[in-house]
Amino acid sequence: MRIGVLDVGSNSAQLQVVEASPGAPPLPTHAVKHATLLGEAIQPDGSIAPEGADRVIEAVRDTVAAARSLQVDRLFAFATSAVRDASNRAEIAARLRDEAGIQPRFLTGEDEARLTYLAVRRWYGWSAGRLLVLDIGGGSMEIALGRDAQPELAVSLPLGAGRLTRAFLPDDPPSKRQLRELRRHSRSTLREVSDRLRWEGDPKRVIASSKTFKQLARLAGAPAQRTGPFVRRRLRRSDVAAWIPRLAEVPAAERARLRGISEARARQVVAGAIVAHAVMTTLDITALDVSPWALREGIILHHLETVMHQEQPLTLDSLQPVEVLEPSFARPANVTKMPVPST
Repeated sequence: MRIGVLDVGSNSAQLQVVEASPGAPPLPTHAVKHATLLGEAIQPDGSIAPEGADRVIEAVRDTVAAARSLQVDRLFAFATSAVRDASNRAEIAARLRDEAGIQPRFLTGEDEARLTYLAVRRWYGWSAGRLLVLDIGGGSMEIALGRDAQPELAVSLPLGAGRLTRAFLPDDPPSKRQLRELRRHSRSTLREVSDRLRWEGDPKRVIASSKTFKQLARLAGAPAQRTGPFVRRRLRRSDVAAWIPRLAEVPAAERARLRGISEARARQVVAGAIVAHAVMTTLDITALDVSPWALREGIILHHLETVMHQEQPLTLDSLQPVEVLEPSFARPANVTKMPVPST
């Protein structure tokens, strides 16, 4: 089955297509991306401005057309916090239905955390032990903790890089006072969940997903994305701390020339770095690994598991005590088979 996942986010509408089958890894065969740039279109009342809504409709229309040309069998479309939290989201959803021919699902922050955890758990496997998963998006940050298929804890906090850039860093480059206030706000918000996470105990491994962490890891010297998903990418807290002042002292146009920083995300990478450092400091994380799988892969895996469960039910007969007969050639002639005791 050819499955497509369309993620309508704050920076772009991204289509990822995989040739999917139960038990196989959902590695992409095609990827299509069109800019939405919603960070520039959020108005004071929380609505998306008309020009931003137009960009969303056009981007989704183009990605849906690409899905049709690629002969996608099933297309899952979802919108993350940038559209989900907009005060005019109902109007945008209606336009997407009428003009782009698709009705996206609005995932909750907890849904995002659980699906991202599912993808990360599958990538690293059961031997990874207890995982703490961190994801910084445009509008929110998701945190999940667990050792089983489902996380023990999954939360979403309003600490997205785009949201915080609009609220705390209006200047480009930002002032020292703006940076200080953002650090204070990030630490204060993280305290809402830090005690609970510490009470749950230390994870065996800390994994980050999302473009923010990938960009920071690339700045710190991690391999480029073109080297593939199987290359280990690691990020240390000390590297994040060293890069924050370097990113904050130059305007977005100069940040976009740094390795791993795209022009669309150059404006919000400072806020993303501050949140990343705050969560690593608050939870006493000295280093973490960056996962190649995140929310989109989690949606595909969830669908495959659901299909497999419905179409291939496993029935087990109750086991009864039976006498096991050995082949005659396997038993020496002078050995007598002992009767199986009755139970």
